[in-house]
Amino acid sequence: MTANEFYARIERFAPMKYSEEFCSRYGAYDNSGLLINCKNNVQAAAFSLDLSEEAVEFAVQNGAGAIVTHHPAIYAKLSSLCPGEGEGGAVLAAARAGISVISMHLNLDAAEGGIDERLACGVRKAAIAAARAESAESAEGAEGGAVENGAETGVRAARGEEKMYAFSCGDGGYGRAYDVAECSAQRLKEEFDKEFGAKHTLLFAKDGRKIKRVCSFCGAGADEEALAFAVKNGADLIVSSDIKHHILKEILSRGMAALCPTHYAAEAYGFNEFYKKIAGAAEVPCIYFGNDSLL
Repeated sequence: MTANEFYARIERFAPMKYSEEFCSRYGAYDNSGLLINCKNNVQAAAFSLDLSEEAVEFAVQNGAGAIVTHHPAIYAKLSSLCPGEGEGGAVLAAARAGISVISMHLNLDAAEGGIDERLACGVRKAAIAAARAESAESAEGAEGGAVENGAETGVRAARGEEKMYAFSCGDGGYGRAYDVAECSAQRLKEEFDKEFGAKHTLLFAKDGRKIKRVCSFCGAGADEEALAFAVKNGADLIVSSDIKHHILKEILSRGMAALCPTHYAAEAYGFNEFYKKIAGAAEVPCIYFGNDSLL
């Protein structure tokens, strides 16, 4: 199939309408879509959270005619194209290799089953595991079992969830507040790292801080508006990446905690789920390129 046909096939899983509404309604900026169109035949596709020269080489080695990224291959003005020089070097490498590049950014953040939703799901799973571990360490084993069952029901039903941004084009969203199985912030961090394969997560919390309600924002979403949303929704913990100092200071001054995985770890989790979904429906072989050094 052509690059255009492949894009049309996968876009329905993260419709561009989400990106368009994210920008028009909520004032965001995006550049998603078929960003490098070599008008080639796509007999296989590679998935990579970011476009890099390493990802292009991986695609070449595996005969992929397209690379699907989350972060836009071209986000702002490219002032130069030179091998070995960041974004421009990766774009040049893809074009030279005749590989088309599709980027699904804010639309995949916000879509149903998208990256923001999957982040929240992973946090809930981590909280259940943390509550179980703490219950096992407690003399009150029977009470611990009741916590587990209630927490699992909460994951399935997503009870009490509020969305910071809702969309008229579908049931997706961005920024979520939700209850989790009660556990300590430290144990939640440990289980989060296991669930997400994260290696460089930062936790800012007072010793013994208990967590019952979380607000999470995929990517670098913890800005002033997100903080106000978290306060309004009674969050004990904010989960997001790249939190600026003044926001982090405000979080702690309000008695909340902050869990800060790397940007890559927070989003590769959901992007990998998206890849698995597409791999079963794309009608061409799909392969995944990961960068563990960024976890």
